[in-house]
Amino acid sequence: MSHSSSVKFIIKCTRCGKERENIYEITCSRCGGPFKVEILGDYDIEIRKNFPYIKEWISLGEGNTPLLKIGKLHFKLDFLNPTGSYKDRGSVTLISFLRQNGIKDISEDSSGNAGASISAYSAAAGINATIFVPENAKGVKLKQIESYGAKVVKVKGNRNDVMKAAMNSGKYYASHILQPFFRDGIRTLAYEIVKQHKSVKEIVIPVSAGTLLLGLHEGLNHLLKSGVIEEKPKIIAVQTRQVMPLCSVINKEPYIPPERVTSIADALVSTQPVLLEEMAKAINQCITVDEEEIISAWKKLAGMGLLVEYSSATVLAAAEKISLEDPVLVLTGSGLKTL
Repeated sequence: MSHSSSVKFIIKCTRCGKERENIYEITCSRCGGPFKVEILGDYDIEIRKNFPYIKEWISLGEGNTPLLKIGKLHFKLDFLNPTGSYKDRGSVTLISFLRQNGIKDISEDSSGNAGASISAYSAAAGINATIFVPENAKGVKLKQIESYGAKVVKVKGNRNDVMKAAMNSGKYYASHILQPFFRDGIRTLAYEIVKQHKSVKEIVIPVSAGTLLLGLHEGLNHLLKSGVIEEKPKIIAVQTRQVMPLCSVINKEPYIPPERVTSIADALVSTQPVLLEEMAKAINQCITVDEEEIISAWKKLAGMGLLVEYSSATVLAAAEKISLEDPVLVLTGSGLKTL
């Protein structure tokens, strides 16, 4: 429990409700479920007061990204965060928390935006980060991870093998997927969207491992419980035809996880997400988009002056397939990373 403001919190298993014993318990020792931060108390207009467990923030200036209206659509430009993706909202929260708890050496598994973001905040916090990546990982994101001074370890095998290597490295496992503080940091996105556009009816997001979805969901619930909004905007998840575990559950469509992800949306790679059970409860609708639709949407966004990752362009591709009342489309990652 916390006493640093009127907002208190508990950390408990999403599946059986057991409270987390200490920061070394990564998944629930009773049922193996993931933990989440539950905020007790009303929303505070001073955003950081909604995170009572952080005493000192190691900030790089994340958050407060612009909301841009083009035609009938509002775009949340979250690719303008310091490392070029929305993940900085999670990293600032997790890394600030770990630093104040004396953690000096961490491991993480991600060859993409999460790895880059965790590396940047670790550098700012004076924490040594080792990022485990698949052996075939390459490209701008990997260079970005290395630029911040993180150690990169390439692992043979599938995504699961990479995760196991990071977990068993002997360092503190700062997983952006399993650590509840990372997901919890993404609540700030919900707070900002509602502050910038009170009448929002739908929020359209790309979904892979579920951190964005679950953080947004918790933030909106907090605003609803606090009476800041009268009804919760619909969360519309977007996945690719190739990687659609969530859409498969929601839409009852057959889905076979691919051996290798070859989709142009190379940030949407969670073929069997560990948080699937939680994700399925958090959304209203799931839309799948194919490669041609993604490329077409990416070109349209670039034509508006918005250069995003293909994975982010999926939200426009989805918005063009369904009828929306007053949507905000979250643009999650910078196109400079994929050129």
